[in-house]
Amino acid sequence: MSQRRVSSTADGRLNLEQQRKRAKELLTHLKTENPDATLSQAQWQIAKQLGFSSWPQLKAHVDAIDFAASDEAHTTHWRCGNDIAHTLQLAGFKGHFQMLSDPLCMGPVRDLPRDEFRAMRSAFISQAFGLSEADVARRVADEYNQLETLASAQHSVLWCEADAYDQLFLIRALAGLDQAPRKLELIEVDRIPGVERFIGIGQLAPDVLAWLWPQRRLIDDDAVQLAKQAWSAYGASSPVQWAQLAHATHTALPLLAPALLRQLRELPGSQDGLSLTERLSLAYIAEAGPVAFGRVFAELMGKREPLPFLGDMMFHALLRPLIDGERPLLTETEAHLEWPRRVLALTALGHTVLRGDAYWLDHASHERWVGGVCLRPGQSHWSLDEQLSPVWRP
Repeated sequence: MSQRRVSSTADGRLNLEQQRKRAKELLTHLKTENPDATLSQAQWQIAKQLGFSSWPQLKAHVDAIDFAASDEAHTTHWRCGNDIAHTLQLAGFKGHFQMLSDPLCMGPVRDLPRDEFRAMRSAFISQAFGLSEADVARRVADEYNQLETLASAQHSVLWCEADAYDQLFLIRALAGLDQAPRKLELIEVDRIPGVERFIGIGQLAPDVLAWLWPQRRLIDDDAVQLAKQAWSAYGASSPVQWAQLAHATHTALPLLAPALLRQLRELPGSQDGLSLTERLSLAYIAEAGPVAFGRVFAELMGKREPLPFLGDMMFHALLRPLIDGERPLLTETEAHLEWPRRVLALTALGHTVLRGDAYWLDHASHERWVGGVCLRPGQSHWSLDEQLSPVWRP
């Protein structure tokens, strides 16, 4: 069979679209000799003529060259924290870096007007983490103001993983758009080859971030509309619509449903009144005996948490009500030490609740929010049954 001569360039750069067109032209030629010829066969021949063993290898080569030679001065990289800001620079990224650090997986997230929403989040962050109200308000305003430029930005890339912290950041970012911008891209990942327990993008080496770069994809209008729906459901006072989304499959944002389902499990379980984070923590403390606060966090993130989403300070804030309430589930000793070194142990009530013989919200003295769902001690509230469906507890 005759083959067309492969054109070449002097500088070694290849245009992938040009090679795709060449493969389609070659397919037409191949079909004259074999009607069953496929595009994959034509692409393989083009790749082989160019010195590659497969079409995916050709594509990976073009992507790598494009990344190495790209001018990213007008690209803005978005993240829900600053954990990859320095690593991106080490990997060779030259664009701008922005973050939305608001931990939307904690505290009240209600559907409120712009200024009221920011005030609500600022007040929660200040209280939960013992930070200056003025400093938090300035940071929240600055980050959300920057997020509002997403619609008009020349080129933006959102870096996300599969957990609730990241996926809530993702839907918050997209829900503020009327439609998908011309060049808004998403890099999202739930596993990395060779990493036994992938927790987050922040643990990755610079060259692995560069490896992720060619895997980015454009955000389309379907993703924007799904994000709007999910954001509205998350901020509602009833978790019913949220649960429906969490138990479904969404091709536009494939990692969203598992994250919504994990976050749904922060609602009190119908048998013990504990969130999943609280239940996992109490179970480990019961097994290990008196144990350092930081060790509990490490155990959850390293082994027990099915979809790690918490930072250490977030975990500390979530467990404080179990320690500081009028009828606590945990005791904390060695209070003169930094909190990770303080020792935790279950109280008698803690053991009883963990066994399911008492219901935590019947004894709790704190108000807790999960998205737009408010949990007030002594009042009727939403809980989660064994099938992970919301049930109203009168």
